[in-house]
Amino acid sequence: MIQASNISLRFGKKALFEDVNIKFTEGNCYGIIGANGAGKSTFLKILSGQLEPTSGDIIITPGQRLSFLEQDHFKYDAFTVLDTVIMGNQHLYDVMKEKDAIYAKEDFSDEDGIRASELEAEFADMDGWNAETDAQQMLNGLGIAPEFHYSLMSELPGALKVKVLLARALFGNPDILLLDEPTNHLDLDAIGWLEEFLINFENTVIVVSHDRYFLNKVCTHTADIDYAKVQIYAGNYDFWYESSQLILKQRKEANKKKEEQIKELKDFISRFSANASKSKQATSRKKALEKIELEEIRPSSRKYPYIDFRPQREIGNEVLTVEGISKTIDGKKVLDNISFVVGHDDKIALVGGNELAKTVLMEILAGEMEPDEGSYKWGVTTSQSYFPKDNTKIFDNDMIIADWLTQFSEIKDATYVRGFLGRMLFAGEDGNKKMKVLSGGEKVRVLLSRMMIEASNILMLDEPTDHLDMESITALNEGLKKFKGVLIFSSRDHQVVQTTANRIMEILPDGSLIDKVTTYDEYLESDEMARKRTVYNTTEDEESDD
Repeated sequence: MIQASNISLRFGKKALFEDVNIKFTEGNCYGIIGANGAGKSTFLKILSGQLEPTSGDIIITPGQRLSFLEQDHFKYDAFTVLDTVIMGNQHLYDVMKEKDAIYAKEDFSDEDGIRASELEAEFADMDGWNAETDAQQMLNGLGIAPEFHYSLMSELPGALKVKVLLARALFGNPDILLLDEPTNHLDLDAIGWLEEFLINFENTVIVVSHDRYFLNKVCTHTADIDYAKVQIYAGNYDFWYESSQLILKQRKEANKKKEEQIKELKDFISRFSANASKSKQATSRKKALEKIELEEIRPSSRKYPYIDFRPQREIGNEVLTVEGISKTIDGKKVLDNISFVVGHDDKIALVGGNELAKTVLMEILAGEMEPDEGSYKWGVTTSQSYFPKDNTKIFDNDMIIADWLTQFSEIKDATYVRGFLGRMLFAGEDGNKKMKVLSGGEKVRVLLSRMMIEASNILMLDEPTDHLDMESITALNEGLKKFKGVLIFSSRDHQVVQTTANRIMEILPDGSLIDKVTTYDEYLESDEMARKRTVYNTTEDEESDD
């Protein structure tokens, strides 16, 4: 059990939290939700002890071990991947290393023998003999191949480091598990593995995530942060949304009845206060009127952008033909003889763990990279807008966002352009922000503004949900569902893929393509998916045996 008792956190005069009292109990998974800036990650840091509150205490059941997802990707660069994972249970790791150091001594004394015996007993009590196997299974489940298990963390690319740090947090069955955006930078297969792990996890989990499908799948409770308070609801994200809307509706209806009652009482008092025969009744109604209090109803602090992609031109029957495209990056073939034809009703999701291949394919189709072999041809009625996964170069300039966006608009009127920014929550002077100072979420909203103002009938989006809060993801999801043109996109958000795509493409590790006209959930259950997993799991097993 972990409990926040009278927790307050202030930055100057601003209170981020005010007298928060909340208890998280064993066997439950709590999803922390709230608007951008509400303090979700900050609250996790207070719970984990990384941040001291202004007042109040965090109470943890004595003897329980707390684990949290590290955010410093360079902290363990000097350690191997396996050691980093096992260090998730620091005491077990310390016992293991001390034991190994004693056995490595050339002059093994009687005292060393006694100490080694004590350590062996403690090691066995903590199930230490299975530690390496357990760590390897976690790494495999998250998609980290055995060839990386003994590599130094410094040798891993950033995407793999994130997975190792997640495995570290999960390792050793912690009593309390705190996870801040654990699905960030995970492919959909790894997210699926994490979902199953948390569903079967028997201790306390507290997780911050913007992935609605993930929260619905794993959470038993929802903790909503709004107006410096934390309110717990039983149930997952969808249940919270329905409950909160129902409560708001009930409060409004109750206030409406009170307002009608107040009006009736005031009318009676006004008509009969001067009437001697009715004076007692008027006095009684005055007292009744004084007792009626309208409940204060504050709207949520959440803000939803308005995303609406409207193609300027209707698309024809000839959309895109791809013939035999191949591409090798750093000596590895990421695309191998890829061919497909896109129809005018297609909403294509690129899925699977081959992140580089998905990005390379979209960069080629966007004209930003040349294939080594093969060709592609867009139809004459098509116009394309591209949302890149890496937007660093786009925002490396001193322009203000309103001027930058005007470049992509046929209508150069400032009010017209700022209207698109306003839809994306850049109100008033926010349109004068410089491109290079924007946050990750703001950059995404600017790029989506560009896609709306370009009015193309083909949208290509490479992980557009990264850096967005839940409200913006919900708005984007709705915008993509309503879009009348062709979509080619990748996203780690299961719900976006499932509700938007009608065709699934997966580029396998060897660069070949699986292409199915189906929904994402149907694809996951398909024979093709089962065969793919069998082939590549067998390959990995053979490699690990060698």
